[in-house]
Amino acid sequence: MEVQEIELKGHIIDSLILPKVFDIIMDLGGDFDVLEFQIGKHKTDPSYARILVKAKDRKELDKILEELLKVGARIPEAEKPILKPAPKDKALPRGFYSTTNHRTYVRINDEWVEVENIKMDACIVVDLEKKRAYCKTIGEVKKGELVVVGNKGVMVKPEERPREYSIFSFMKSRVSSEKPTVTLIKQIAKEIVETKKKGLKIAVVAGPAVVHTGAAPALATMIKEGFVDVLFAGNALAVHDIESQLFGTSLGMDLKSSRGREGGHRNHLYAINEVMLAGSIENLIKEGKLRDGIMYQCIVNKIPFVLAGSIRDDGPLPEVITDVMEAQRKMREHLKGVGLVLMLATMLHSIAVGNLLPSYVKTICVDINPSTVIKLTDRGTAQALGIVSDVGIFLPMLTEELLRLKKGQP
Repeated sequence: MEVQEIELKGHIIDSLILPKVFDIIMDLGGDFDVLEFQIGKHKTDPSYARILVKAKDRKELDKILEELLKVGARIPEAEKPILKPAPKDKALPRGFYSTTNHRTYVRINDEWVEVENIKMDACIVVDLEKKRAYCKTIGEVKKGELVVVGNKGVMVKPEERPREYSIFSFMKSRVSSEKPTVTLIKQIAKEIVETKKKGLKIAVVAGPAVVHTGAAPALATMIKEGFVDVLFAGNALAVHDIESQLFGTSLGMDLKSSRGREGGHRNHLYAINEVMLAGSIENLIKEGKLRDGIMYQCIVNKIPFVLAGSIRDDGPLPEVITDVMEAQRKMREHLKGVGLVLMLATMLHSIAVGNLLPSYVKTICVDINPSTVIKLTDRGTAQALGIVSDVGIFLPMLTEELLRLKKGQP
């Protein structure tokens, strides 16, 4: 029999961390004894548990400990991490530690150092000289960099359920199949305003349905009024946004009458061509041909955007990044300092951005398709609040509420 003591500290009861620990141990064939248990008596008081984990052999115990560390358990005796050099660029030592999206710490010179730019499914690189630890994807690692191998000297701190009321209550987020209520819209608008007051950024991930449903003016207004700090999208959003401004259609559909126009299916290609003739979206604005819209407001208000290309793109527009790894790098760069992400009617981009986010970033996913918000949470973005609704209804309501708050109206 192999044994190992672990500790849990924090709001481990109402955040359901303690029962999750018990489930992991039993599901993986182990056993446990609770050696010490102190329950916090007030809302601000943490709880503490010391547990003896038992397994039939070392291999089984290591497997159990690996999973327990991911949910916030820590080994009392501070072990040093095992560091091995990367054998070559874009390659890691076998058995490297694979990260979660939770806050993660590494023991360096008897101090717990937080890993910078944490995301799921990456590795940890340690700079002993600077006493810093970095989360890096496999493609970013250079030969000779010291990579954490195994679980020793690593501590993970999952997000806990907020002690005050919040629509983002940890592990209590629900996928709502109802149309957005005024109350819910007000709560989200308030969260956005509070996030900005804290000096954190708001990121928007948007799909072309924002334009198709007629919600583009609302998003453009949000950008103009300072409620968006970075925009992530694909070629399609930009193309149809520009198409709507130049021709009044989106994918050939007249946005005023909701009817297809004769020959309208060509309009998105004509829109691309106009940008190509000008050389860029910015040049199209300078020529006076593009006077409003999502991309217009981003450029004139100097709001950064990342348009990530795909194999389905027409054109694509000159601003589209066709190297997907470069697009991912740009997204990670712009996600620094982001406190809230609003995902609007785009499954692939929502999941992609979700995979880049730390678990402590507040995330709202709005989509008419329930499977989109379910897949997002299933792929690891468990902190996401899912709202099943037509973005054409949700976004104008949200923008109206944000403008009301900006004016200081009760």
